[in-house]
Amino acid sequence: MTSLREGTRMQVGFTLPQAGAVAWQAPQIARYAGTAEQLGADSLWVIDRLLAPVQPEVGYNGSDTFPVQFQSVLDPFALLAVAASATERATIGTNILNTPWYSPALLARMLTTLDQLSGGRLIPGLGVGWSPDEFRAVGVPMRERGERLDEILDVLERFWTADPVEHHGKHWQIDATHSALKPVRKPPIYLAGFAPAAMRRVATRADGWLPAIAPPVLTDLDTAVNKPMATIRQLASEAGRDPGELDMILRIYPVVRSVTVVTDVADTIKRVAETTDVRHVLVDLLYQADEIDQLLELVSGVLTAVR
Repeated sequence: MTSLREGTRMQVGFTLPQAGAVAWQAPQIARYAGTAEQLGADSLWVIDRLLAPVQPEVGYNGSDTFPVQFQSVLDPFALLAVAASATERATIGTNILNTPWYSPALLARMLTTLDQLSGGRLIPGLGVGWSPDEFRAVGVPMRERGERLDEILDVLERFWTADPVEHHGKHWQIDATHSALKPVRKPPIYLAGFAPAAMRRVATRADGWLPAIAPPVLTDLDTAVNKPMATIRQLASEAGRDPGELDMILRIYPVVRSVTVVTDVADTIKRVAETTDVRHVLVDLLYQADEIDQLLELVSGVLTAVR
């Protein structure tokens, strides 16, 4: 296994200033994206959070509440459009879209538009979602989330590869329609999730997996990355796929605000490079700053420490 010490360059990306205090600084998003790319960021990402329930049925990340940052959240598609227009090189991605919320025809149009705006730099990170409150708000039965995601994947495939497009499924009906505009290149689908059904879906349908760690709460890379990925690759092989074609992008969420976050994140990235097959990480600094310039200082610090 190669490592940073052996010369392999780790790609490092960051979440856009989308939630919390920085969401109120939306006019600076383009500057943030352009500056982050100039500093060396390889990718820029958005989250997909709709509500911050006062009394949630299911709390965030095992708690009984939602973080205060989720009380102010900007739209992911609008932010990615801004980032696509403000950058030239960095990948743009979704981390992650709560995919069952969306009509697949509308989602295909939005993602195709983002891929065109970015010149083929889009990575759609998709998932089934987990908040009952949010599913009620969008009028989608949560019990249907897995089957809806599977059907959406079918529709995206058709919109990105066929013309005309037609689909007749359990949840959506699309009569034959011309669909001339395609992505610059077919966007690689990355899926998130640790449940058996989610890992099986990655193994059979995705181009990559989105594992996650949350220092200092969850840091065991064998548990969070290596063992689940071994399972996914075995499932892919059993399904007749080449397991070596499955990629990973690791999501790093430092969940506690800390003056040592730059060092902590940099050390984590180096450990990831030395002990896993991951060669692309994204860092979510949601909890670490309240100003755009503070975020950029952290981005600069992390990139300097790992390059």
